[in-house]
Amino acid sequence: MKAILSLLALLGLAASSAFGQTKEIESIQYSEITELNPSDTLFRIYKGEWYQMGVPCGYVNQKGDTIIPIGTYRYCIFDTVTTYAIVGDPSDFHAIDQKGNRLYEVYWFDNGPDYLKDGLFRIIRNNKIGYANAQGEIVIEPQFDCANAFENGIAKVSFKCDLKQFGEHRKMKSSSWFYIDKTGIRIN
Repeated sequence: MKAILSLLALLGLAASSAFGQTKEIESIQYSEITELNPSDTLFRIYKGEWYQMGVPCGYVNQKGDTIIPIGTYRYCIFDTVTTYAIVGDPSDFHAIDQKGNRLYEVYWFDNGPDYLKDGLFRIIRNNKIGYANAQGEIVIEPQFDCANAFENGIAKVSFKCDLKQFGEHRKMKSSSWFYIDKTGIRIN
């Protein structure tokens, strides 16, 4: 019985991650992108003749040195890494730097990583949503319970909200929405 309950809890965690819900993550060590070194590009490697999602993968540098061994991840969303990559397994998608250090969890939207809109995309750290730029650098620290994508230089965010499930989709509900600009400053 305990084994069945453990399996159900694990499946629930995987499902919540796959649909963009934040999850409890304890004692995760995060790194920051400290060196932008596009001249040391990493390249995806994988088992088999061609890459498809779910195939064990990793990354090598331009010299062919293994930086992240094949099998470290089952999903390597980016085929090349100049500053960051999105990698993971069904229950844990996150961004890594060129050294393989965890940067943040990926905000999952519309069956994949959040889209880059107005130069920013949503990320998650410690169950809070923030924003990173196209280079993967955090530009607005994760602090919001709910946050919409940027549009025309502003985004609607809330420090307190609930996620309501509607079939396979979720909707953010809050009575305390406000807008921020691309530097994180509140707009009245």
